Parts: sequence; C-alpha cells; structure tokens
Amino acid sequence: MYKNKTIAAVIPCYNEETQILKVIITMPEFIDHLIIINDASTDKTLEIVTKQMQHHNKIFLIDHKKNQGVGGAIASGYKWARDNSVDIAVVMAGDAQMDPKDLIAILDPVANGSADYSKGNRLSSGKAYKEIPKIRYYGNAILSLLTKIASGYWHIADSQNGYTAINKKSLKLINWDKMYKRFGQPNDLLVRLNINNLQVQDVHINPVYNIGEKSEIKIHRVIFTISWLLLKRFFWRIKEKYIIRDFHPLIFFYFFGILFFIVTLILAIRLIIITYDTGIIPQINAFAMMFSFMSSALFTLFAMLFDKQESDKT
Repeated sequence: MYKNKTIAAVIPCYNEETQILKVIITMPEFIDHLIIINDASTDKTLEIVTKQMQHHNKIFLIDHKKNQGVGGAIASGYKWARDNSVDIAVVMAGDAQMDPKDLIAILDPVANGSADYSKGNRLSSGKAYKEIPKIRYYGNAILSLLTKIASGYWHIADSQNGYTAINKKSLKLINWDKMYKRFGQPNDLLVRLNINNLQVQDVHINPVYNIGEKSEIKIHRVIFTISWLLLKRFFWRIKEKYIIRDFHPLIFFYFFGILFFIVTLILAIRLIIITYDTGIIPQINAFAMMFSFMSSALFTLFAMLFDKQESDKT
C-alpha cells in the first residue's frame, strides 16, 4: 500500500521476453498487485511470467489469446483493478522504459487527491530533445498539440507517454470496452476524462531509451492514424460535453469558425481558377477570402479559449 491506498501496476506485454523479468524484480515493495497482461506474445514472455508467479504471489496474469493492442491490454488491466476495488492503478510498460524511481512522483498527485489521473511528461526538460530519437520527439510534439485541442487539457504535453496513475473514481466512470485499443489509447483516454470533468496533472519524468527494448511503432503510420482519431474524438467531445451533458455557447464559436473556414476554401479555389483563366487577381474575391479566413481564425481561437477555461475549472 501507498498512503493507505491499494496500488495495482498494470503491465501490458507483447513479446517482452528480454525485459519483463527486469520489470517484475524492480517493482517497488508497496505495489500490492502486479497485473501482467500477455497480449498474445509469440516469444517466451508467457513462460517467464508463469515461472515468476511461482515466486511472487502479487502477480495476476491476464492471457490474451488474440492480440488486442496495447490499449486493449491496458483496458483489461484497468477492468481487473476496477472489479477488485483497487484505489490506484498505475501503468508500467513491459519493456522497462518506465523507471520505477519515478513511480512515487506519478502516484503522489492521485494519492493526495489533487488529481484523478496523472501522467508522465518527458518533454518538460532539455534532456528530452537530446535523448529521445528525433523522429519520435517531433511526432510526439505534433500529437501533443493535437491532443491539447481534442481533449481540452491545454496544460498537458507528451501525450504519448503511457506512464500514468488513475484513481478508483475514474476507473468506474470510464467505459473501458469502448476505449481505443491501439497506440492512441492515451489520447483517447484524455478525451474521455475531460468529458467526465476529471482532473489531470502532468509529472516530470526522465526519458528512458536504448535499454534493450524493441518498438513495434511505425511513426509515420501512427501520426496519421492518431491524428484522424483525435479529429473524430474532438467533435465527439464537443457534442457530448457541450451539447448533450451541458449546453455551452462555445459551440456557436466553433460552428462559425468551421463555417468561415469552409467559405475560405471555396473562395480560395474560386480565386485560383479565375486567376489561372484570366491572369488577373479579382480584388473583391481576395478581400472576401482574407475576411473569411480571419473570421474563422478568431471564432476558433475564442472557442478554444472558452474550452480551456471550462477545463481549468475542473
């Protein structure tokens, strides 16, 4: 236990035979349950975990016969924690990229009651740019910006960081069966937390790379996949939070922002066609396009400001 709260470590694993033993043996003593989810590994991960269960009575194994993705594995662990009345569930990857030394910092905001969900942030120091592979760093930065917009949590960064802690209240509120099951799970979860007006806090942690881990992530594919996910989740959150659950005027600002953006695109296409055909730039069309673009930007920025203010209230 930690601060009189039961703690479960949710450990998703897929082909982690080289790292999972290290994760198990370095787990802090105050962890009450090690929920290891073998996500249909094809190596010796299951064999290693099964052997460790003979020596560690804290381990509970969830064995997926079919690969469900890292989000699906985490959801299985969260459901176990929820059903067994665990106070706080913390996610620690099976590839040992999450330093146990940072666990107290991740847990404290949730254990102290200042947050419902806390997550690691590797980007808050200058070390991240030097230590994280550049393509991952820039990809993470792009997705972090998009996640701010989609989730409404403008104070968070490093959206792809999976080192997290979540309290019992949140475990019960979120529908884990509908959670995105692949690498966009942290982004999807932030959107769902915002809809439920739950408090989220970033915690500085140090990046850990090149320790023998193997990554299955294809950055160029993940960015486009998660960006599309975030676009859909943005509109779903606005509808769910500001229309269905509690009406808020900011939807009009988003509506006119989108409307003027569409008008801008139409005017831009018309401008290009006329200029190409005649060689002359129609001034009225150009001014109308500029006015429409500025209107779209202003309406959208005000909508984002109101959205941020609403999220800051939680």
